[in-house]
Amino acid sequence: MGHKLLLLTKANQQYRDLLEAQELPDLELLDDNPASIIDADIWLAEPKLAAPLLPHAKNLQWLQSSFAGIDALMSPRGRKDYQLTNIKGIFGPLMSEFVFGYLLAHIRGHGFYRQQQQQKQWQVQPPIRHTSLQGMRLLLLGTGSIAQHLAKTAKHFGMHVTGINRSGNTVEGFDAIEAMANLAQTLTQADVVVNLLPSTPATQNLLNAETLGRLKDDAVLFNVGRGDALDLNALNIQLIAKPSQQAILDVFAQEPLPNSHPIWERENAIITPHISAPSHPAQIVEIFSQNYRRYISGEPLQNQIDFSKGY
Repeated sequence: MGHKLLLLTKANQQYRDLLEAQELPDLELLDDNPASIIDADIWLAEPKLAAPLLPHAKNLQWLQSSFAGIDALMSPRGRKDYQLTNIKGIFGPLMSEFVFGYLLAHIRGHGFYRQQQQQKQWQVQPPIRHTSLQGMRLLLLGTGSIAQHLAKTAKHFGMHVTGINRSGNTVEGFDAIEAMANLAQTLTQADVVVNLLPSTPATQNLLNAETLGRLKDDAVLFNVGRGDALDLNALNIQLIAKPSQQAILDVFAQEPLPNSHPIWERENAIITPHISAPSHPAQIVEIFSQNYRRYISGEPLQNQIDFSKGY
């Protein structure tokens, strides 16, 4: 029995060319005819494009998200009668480049020395508490594959790495693991905090005025997981009150970030447009192809989402 695949991405032709080169057995690539929504039993799709069409998918058995984030498909009233898989395993190196690129630039005073160059001055940056990553305490909110890669990178720089997850269960590669219930206390000990958590009811607004208030006066905060974990208004107020703090923000509850939001004006905030770990079609097609071979062989799919947990 053959399978029919619907592509719902912003780069359909690129995906089509890559998939055809894979020569996957018994797989028909459907065109953009609206009838394909009904006919396809497999979707390779961006979650936001797929979500409004799901009610019309009569034959859907498996949806392979082209992103790691599947928030758009997690509506409490949304369909859960199909297998949903996402993309994992390719974002760790990209996220490490993003986080440690900005972190090293901050700690080693790149902005200060760039300004010095423009002014043709030869001065040493005024003393700060940390001038090296060695010995700094990194807190990773989340202990999944991306966090594990970040932890490994951090250890190369001599950082102490703590991870937080729901249970507090041990994960290899971390110096310590804490349960989410201990977040408030753990935040007080961190020099650098990186949010990598998925969007679930338990993580929404997790970084609010109360928890943000626990951060050290010179802490560095990265939000690269999901935007709704962070109360942006509370962070804006805090960055004004604590100018030595730094925030590197790549994800937001509303994207694009409205140009009216005052966080744009904070000199101690860096804003990027959700580019910390971009996915590449060739990598996604490779993951889909491996999963498709498992699918037609009756094997469990990799990176399957548990609808009850939201990840």
